[in-house]
Amino acid sequence: MVAILGYSEEQIREAVQDMYTSVAEAPDSPYHFPVGAGACHSLGYPEDQIAELPDSTLASFAGVGWPFRGQALQPGHTTLDLGAGAGNDSVIASRMVGRSGHVIALDLTAAMTRKLGQHAARHCQNISVVQASAEQIPLADRSVDSITSNGAINLVPSKRQAFREMFRVLKPGGKVQLADVVIRRPVNVDCDSDPRLWVECVVGATVEEDLLAMMGDTGFEDIQVLNRHDYFALSPSAQTREIARSFGAQSVEVSARRGEHPPGRLREWLRRSLPSRWLGQLHRRGFSGMAALGLALLSCYGVVAMTGLLTLAGIRLALSPQAWSLVIATFTLLAWLTIAAGFLHHRSALPALLATVGGATVCFALFVDYHVLTELAGFALLAVAAFVDLRHRRRLEARKLGLNGATRGTFQDGVR
Repeated sequence: MVAILGYSEEQIREAVQDMYTSVAEAPDSPYHFPVGAGACHSLGYPEDQIAELPDSTLASFAGVGWPFRGQALQPGHTTLDLGAGAGNDSVIASRMVGRSGHVIALDLTAAMTRKLGQHAARHCQNISVVQASAEQIPLADRSVDSITSNGAINLVPSKRQAFREMFRVLKPGGKVQLADVVIRRPVNVDCDSDPRLWVECVVGATVEEDLLAMMGDTGFEDIQVLNRHDYFALSPSAQTREIARSFGAQSVEVSARRGEHPPGRLREWLRRSLPSRWLGQLHRRGFSGMAALGLALLSCYGVVAMTGLLTLAGIRLALSPQAWSLVIATFTLLAWLTIAAGFLHHRSALPALLATVGGATVCFALFVDYHVLTELAGFALLAVAAFVDLRHRRRLEARKLGLNGATRGTFQDGVR
């Protein structure tokens, strides 16, 4: 995500700390996301849990769900609250684990940890407050029984590293419960014109399938999505609500169990290399047209190259011209369909028109009157169509994010 968006992890951390310092110190200020008691009620926190929360920390509540649906915490547990914020979930967790248990409240923002620390020192003796990053948790291996987190992972630059750290500090068989923001399709445009988009909108969120897969890659088992919230419908910003809708953003509540052994980097790499994974990612990022075109080119010229190499090695390969042409045409048709489908997103007919002419030209060469230049011209038109389609998708995404000159000022000067 960081590489795609074009700014450093340090810039992201600074943006996160600046925003949540403001939430801690000035919770009554307007924000793009819901905060305070109203958000707590809307996200499904039971009244008895809300009643236990001190007004000072409740005012700075900035969670995205009710993670306790995961039922990961038990009396006597040592529990890590990852991204604890002002500590509302830590206070609830301290009641759940009881006097024999212990809650470690970890957050990146100094103002949040100070706020929670002041309350814990007076009222919750079983809460320890730690200022640190989710990517470098300062705890020993297998030192906690359970982990809870609420709206933290989407703010972490290296989510995979955060899950590895969670797995490391959790005891085998221990459970994790979390609430976090996910999206249906990834954000691909360059957002470095305003780094605050990471903490104010959906830029830091992960596609739901990718988030759950990351947890599985790092060794978590029994991963379940327990509940969903139309979280951004609670936003006071109309533009944020519109952006969230365009990316299918919502919050989910997830539970999982730590496996007995870490999977190892080789097993993790093999899981990440599954064709279903990377094909799905290509499709969500708008590269499905290019991928289908690549398969068509491979089935055409790749077979030619392979046949030539085998002939040089003294191996003759007999191919049916009709079957070969049919395979090439099938992948060409797939490329045309995926490019033409882009019209549903950006409403531009040009990519579909170019793809239609290009696909028809390839099929003419394959089944009517073959000439290599005709075939190459058809593939060239398909390539241009795939590129134009991708460019239109990116421009549409940029407009939705308000990054063009006409709307950029809304984020800089409008609701914070």
